[in-house]
Amino acid sequence: MMDFLAKGGVLVGPILLCSVLAMAIFLERLIRFARVRIRGFGLVEKIARHVKNGEDHQAYELAGASNTPMGRVLAQAIEVKDQDRETLETVIVHATDEELRGLSRYLQALATIGNIAPLLGLLGTVLGMIKAFMVIQEMGGKVNAAVLAGGIWEAMLTTALGLSIALPTLVAHSYLASRVDRYEAQLQDGTVTFVKAIANRIHSDTGRTHAHAHAHARSH
Repeated sequence: MMDFLAKGGVLVGPILLCSVLAMAIFLERLIRFARVRIRGFGLVEKIARHVKNGEDHQAYELAGASNTPMGRVLAQAIEVKDQDRETLETVIVHATDEELRGLSRYLQALATIGNIAPLLGLLGTVLGMIKAFMVIQEMGGKVNAAVLAGGIWEAMLTTALGLSIALPTLVAHSYLASRVDRYEAQLQDGTVTFVKAIANRIHSDTGRTHAHAHAHARSH
């Protein structure tokens, strides 16, 4: 096999290196995603319940101890929950983006490998064809079909190799990107649930305050 690939020229090495890097990135991301628990097994519902009941300390401890992307986002949100709405949303967006950057790490590199692998193969084919025609010129045009065919298939070997690496690499990138998109949707759903819990608590507190003031006024 190595002798066969060696006939493809100098660019076979970089193309094979691309395949190794792509496989390493894909396996690393699969392992990383397998360890990620986005939802935290009902974490959002438990934290929202604590927030509604005014149990902020319990909610913060639960979020911090979960060691999940959702928990880390909500922990930062709990820290500023009493600030204005704009500050809360800014913190949530920043924390979510930070988690997504961690989840999508190396995906751009994987996409780059998928894009340059066929280009390296094409470059190898062009270089091989140049060498083949240089041989034809040196032989004064007196070359049989077997020699010409041999030079051409060896030149096109790199293109086939580049495409065979690029196709699964792009499929792997698409799959991993879809996983990240799914995690992003889950994080957004969780933060919306958290914001609703805060809004419900504010309304409840306001209602109790009005009721207390009305009762106080009647007593006088």
